[in-house]
Amino acid sequence: MDSVERPSWAPGDIDLSRPSIARVYDYWLGGAHNFAVDRAVGDRVRAGVPMLRTIVLNHRSFLRRAVRYLLSRGVRQFLDLGSGIPTAGNVHEIAQAADPTATVVYVDIDPVAVAHSRAILTGNERVGVLRADVRDASAVLASPEVRGLLDFDRPIGVLMVALLHFVPDPQDPRGLVGAYHDAIPAGSYLAVSHAGYERGEWDPAWDDATREYNSGVSEITYRGKQEVERLIDVFELVEPGVARLPLWHPESPDDLDENASGFLGFGAVGRKP
Repeated sequence: MDSVERPSWAPGDIDLSRPSIARVYDYWLGGAHNFAVDRAVGDRVRAGVPMLRTIVLNHRSFLRRAVRYLLSRGVRQFLDLGSGIPTAGNVHEIAQAADPTATVVYVDIDPVAVAHSRAILTGNERVGVLRADVRDASAVLASPEVRGLLDFDRPIGVLMVALLHFVPDPQDPRGLVGAYHDAIPAGSYLAVSHAGYERGEWDPAWDDATREYNSGVSEITYRGKQEVERLIDVFELVEPGVARLPLWHPESPDDLDENASGFLGFGAVGRKP
């Protein structure tokens, strides 16, 4: 299997027998940097949750809108935590289209995400890629990539898109948010998207797909609006606060559909005063 499937861009230390969060997500987005094991579990989960592609596309759309919002507030530095495998319209493309001097550091633990990011960013000296566990905030913040590219005397936009639902309560996601909050200067921002729903919105038909993903890829902790608010309450939320993803600063009618008010996920942006 290894000799047949491992492409030239894949680092040699990847375990092809185990799916990863970043590669399954890449598959759902229509990307090409995934393996048979990722596609297999991705298909089984998607069969049980037919709207799954719409969900992941909304997280990506929120990322783009949040970055544009932060740019409009003067932010020119971004720390993208759990950045995943680059796709069209990624953070550096949006930021540097607005200001070629904008800087971005991508952080992910997945070796494919890091290897592909480094390959496509060769020659872009204002973008760094760090392979690290974002839960180790002190190591991330002390890394040469972060310290070399981000100026902690100016506002920084921290991005946690589709990240915190992979941090269960015993691992203290609120404390993780606080660690990054305490390190960044006043005037900085946090953008968060999070899988979740309110009481009565869960369809039992999704149970098997959820168990499949939790056991085969990584456990997801779904949270409601108030739970997401508590995770990020150290920041001052900008309007409209924690909202269903399609309803957070939609840019056009294409961002919305008839299910927007019941969308299974939330987004928010907060500012450190």
